[in-house]
Amino acid sequence: MANVITAREIYKTLILDYRIKSIGGFIKFQLGDIDVVIKRRDVIGDVIQAWVGEWLRRSRFDFMANPIPQMPPDIYLNKKNLRKDWLEIKAFNRADNPRFSIAAFEFFAKDLIERPWHLDADYLIFGYTLNDATGMLRISDIWLKKIWEITKTMAEWPLTVQFRNGTANEIRPCNWYARRTGSKVFDCLEDFLSAFRESLYMDSKTYSRAPQWEKKFKRAYKNYYGKEIFMPLWKNIKHKYT
Repeated sequence: MANVITAREIYKTLILDYRIKSIGGFIKFQLGDIDVVIKRRDVIGDVIQAWVGEWLRRSRFDFMANPIPQMPPDIYLNKKNLRKDWLEIKAFNRADNPRFSIAAFEFFAKDLIERPWHLDADYLIFGYTLNDATGMLRISDIWLKKIWEITKTMAEWPLTVQFRNGTANEIRPCNWYARRTGSKVFDCLEDFLSAFRESLYMDSKTYSRAPQWEKKFKRAYKNYYGKEIFMPLWKNIKHKYT
């Protein structure tokens, strides 16, 4: 019988029991009697996500991979209630800054109205190193975070986003693990939402819909959680993050 496990327990088990930071491996492809080691970084995120699923299965933990690719979450840890215990798997080259996509900007706005519990998702993040000569892959760091713990403000936008021509395309992470000045992540969910709302007003494609988005999101949040959500005005908290 499969055992129920939480995101926090997965994180601790990988570090303490599996000792994931002390082992290495390779990404291989085999066709017939020929196999090759894949040394491309653009596939590593998907491979690590598949590996986590297989590790959970072999460890006899109860979970369900999302049957719809590219839709959050990657993994449901509560098969009896698919609104709870979402787990997102992310990975990045530890020798570089994290560049993975947290969510498409407009999709995230829409999804928070339809599924406000998206905000509760846990992000299991792997920082890896890859030896270009041998293809040896190692996990050098691993984190378990909430969305407001891996985002911050930036010079051009209230929220870390990939943008072009006044339009935000994706929500991106910051260097949450850095200690230098200017790398302060959001203190709480409410501050993150304040920055996201302000970004909706700044975006050339969403600014006209931002007031209605706020009303619909607050209604959806209250209907699900049974309480109001307070989002401070960005101008009142901006000084904390700039």
